[in-house]
Amino acid sequence: MYQAKHSISLLFNANKVYDRQVIEGIGHYLQSSKADWDVYLEEDFLTRLEHIEEWGGDGIIADFDDPAIQKALLNTKVPVIGVGGSYCNDQDYPDVPYVATDNYEVVKAAYEHLKKKGLERFAFYGFPADQNHRWAVERERAMVKLCKEDGYDCSIYRGHPTRPETWQYTMNRVTDWIQGLPNPVGIVSVTDARARHLLQACEHIGKLVPDSISIVGIDDDDIARYLSRISLSSVTQGCFDMGFQAAKLLHRHLDNPNLKNKRVLVPPAGVSERQSTDFKALKDPYVIQAMHYIRQNACRGIKVEQVLDYVGVSRSNLEQRFREERDHSIHTEIHNEKLAKACKLLVEESMSTNDVAQVCGYPSLQYMYAVFKKHYDKTPREFRDGAK
Repeated sequence: MYQAKHSISLLFNANKVYDRQVIEGIGHYLQSSKADWDVYLEEDFLTRLEHIEEWGGDGIIADFDDPAIQKALLNTKVPVIGVGGSYCNDQDYPDVPYVATDNYEVVKAAYEHLKKKGLERFAFYGFPADQNHRWAVERERAMVKLCKEDGYDCSIYRGHPTRPETWQYTMNRVTDWIQGLPNPVGIVSVTDARARHLLQACEHIGKLVPDSISIVGIDDDDIARYLSRISLSSVTQGCFDMGFQAAKLLHRHLDNPNLKNKRVLVPPAGVSERQSTDFKALKDPYVIQAMHYIRQNACRGIKVEQVLDYVGVSRSNLEQRFREERDHSIHTEIHNEKLAKACKLLVEESMSTNDVAQVCGYPSLQYMYAVFKKHYDKTPREFRDGAK
């Protein structure tokens, strides 16, 4: 009977995008190496620690951001590789080989992204400090340090844990905090899930995103992105690489149990820029309102008249203001917004060109073809092929 050389357990709660990508990286190492492993993972992808000390395997890769997992593995005899967040103090690291997302560099990527937009006011939306969210405290410290080094103040709000019975209270307090911030301001959110609170609160009180408040999250989680009307800019952590490095470390320790503990810090993969940080340093309040309306509604087939109705000024007045601030007409702004959306969908999605035309508000596929030929001297299909 066939038997793998090593039996390995993965202790992760893979209901989170972070954990799923770490597991994906572990799988990639298995496929690209000569590791002969039988991998155990719960069928529902959740961690269960009951009788873990009785497990008769050869090695474990575990989520050490979870204190319960870390505690359960204290006296384990088999090699354990910890995966989690980085710490500014060395004594906070566990006494095992450890692969960490570099929390300082993750927050720095978000902060630098906002700075490049021309913002000079900053805030951080974190999480109440407790043992289950030590990584959140580390990210908060990083944000404070970065702002202090550049001579900026930073408003910090940790908020409350989210529970059904306290949801309305939590959102009211978030709203109070947002209303007290100077505008324009760039907010780094500790996670994408918390960033959704900000987007919902801004929509509720009429704060314009990104014109008054620009928001960048951390995780690049599809679920958080799709549940918000305004697409969220987010830092993509190097989770895939973390999983790969963790599997590589375990492979080495299985071959040589006497190796010293090694620590690997993995930087973020980058920032996925979307609508929530599409900030342009506009000064005219009427143009700011018009730009917000156009971003939200351009692909619904709006005309200049609807923008004028929303802002509440005459066409000649707003057209003049647009020329001064944007150097083009209102109609051109609507056109540019639709074209940018079409380009993004053609490059990033597998939608048919006909579906792209409909989503972007073009009256027909032929009309969209004419627009692309005029701007790029290419058909939409040629534009998509050229971007691959």
